[in-house]
Amino acid sequence: MSPLLVQLSAALRAGILGKLLLASLLGGAIGLERELAGKPAGLRTNILICVGAALFTQLSIDIAQVGFSPDGHPYGDTTRIAAQIVSGIGFLGAGAILHGQGAVVGLTTAATIWVVAAVGAAVGSGAFLDAIGSTTVIILVLVGLRPVEGRLLKKRRRVHVTLRVRPGVGFDAFNKTLEEQGVHVFSRRTFEHSTDRTFELELVGATQQFDGLTDVLRRRPDVISVNTE
Repeated sequence: MSPLLVQLSAALRAGILGKLLLASLLGGAIGLERELAGKPAGLRTNILICVGAALFTQLSIDIAQVGFSPDGHPYGDTTRIAAQIVSGIGFLGAGAILHGQGAVVGLTTAATIWVVAAVGAAVGSGAFLDAIGSTTVIILVLVGLRPVEGRLLKKRRRVHVTLRVRPGVGFDAFNKTLEEQGVHVFSRRTFEHSTDRTFELELVGATQQFDGLTDVLRRRPDVISVNTE
């Protein structure tokens, strides 16, 4: 390489630009899958997270090497800025989960944000093979396990049940019946009326369990009606 190209490469810091380009490609590969899946953190978000983590890691290394002690060790700590990526990225992950208004949704999006930042940090530190290998594994998990997850979700679903019982009847006896049928209560609201007491329930269980549960509840003498949605 000619001296001019060497000087130009040093002036442009081509190595760092290459890292940022690789980070954008890896973050984009993961973000594309998220975008196609219709998730909130899509293509641009994952690219920016990956590039930002790579840049912070590189800055952490550069700043620590500004000055050296007489024995050749850098004055600064090469992990000081990079370590804040781990805690800082948690705010984005928490925002993705809280977007579901308290329900346990968005966990995969939050985990993807977290691991994309790790890929960016790997690129910034020069661990290119680790970053590329991790990206491959992440895409395989997001794409390859989706059919398996879909089959599992078909076996477990959430059902809204309106249970009308006679006035004064408590919920404890019904809760025992639910547990015996393998159904779990996700949420419950109680409404008092002059002619009945109504329980608005969100239940989680398998389809065949709900079929059996409805028959059991309707046979009870203290139950007026059972409606499922």
